[in-house]
Amino acid sequence: MRYFFLAYAIIAVLFVGMMGFRGQKFHKPPIQVFPDMDNQDKLKAQSPSSFFADRQGGRLPVEETQPRGFNETGEKAPGGIPEYEFGAATGYYETGHVGDYFGTGLPEELELETEEDAMTLIRRGEERFGIYCAICHGKSGNGAGMTSLYGVPGIANLHLDPFKSASYPDGRMFDVITHGKGQMGAYGANIPIQDRWAIIAYVRTLQAAKDAATAAQ
Repeated sequence: MRYFFLAYAIIAVLFVGMMGFRGQKFHKPPIQVFPDMDNQDKLKAQSPSSFFADRQGGRLPVEETQPRGFNETGEKAPGGIPEYEFGAATGYYETGHVGDYFGTGLPEELELETEEDAMTLIRRGEERFGIYCAICHGKSGNGAGMTSLYGVPGIANLHLDPFKSASYPDGRMFDVITHGKGQMGAYGANIPIQDRWAIIAYVRTLQAAKDAATAAQ
């Protein structure tokens, strides 16, 4: 029993030594067992900074740099300035819905007037798919991405019939990318509208390529 009280006393002394008494003032920074990002190297708006020689926190952009997504011609192209989104939008382009149903096909707002326009969208979709989707769904969309090697269950194989356009409308895929489903999180805040449709176009291209290869065997 005496060892219990001895251990209890040691723990109490350590606790008081680390936490201090209520109202006690310290001249040195406290011990932070779990800092929880209390101290961060960052610049605050309209505040000085000792990091720079002139102590000015606000800095001019680096020479010859451009804003992310900037197009000199102002052209609205894949990879350009992300579109602003508002919750009141109800069109097919913004929601994937046509009334109470999921629509299918690529929306007119993408302005796919030529084959080159379509190829540009698909190439953009391939790039975005590789960044956001391939980690789970695999580079080919077969559901065998990196996360599957760590036992993550329920990853969709996009080549299965339930995910083909006949049973899984494009608008439904857009809705899932936007809002998430099951273990898949929502990407609406990360992927602009145009890029979501680009990913869908690329997924349909992957499916068509797989179907063509299977038919040729």
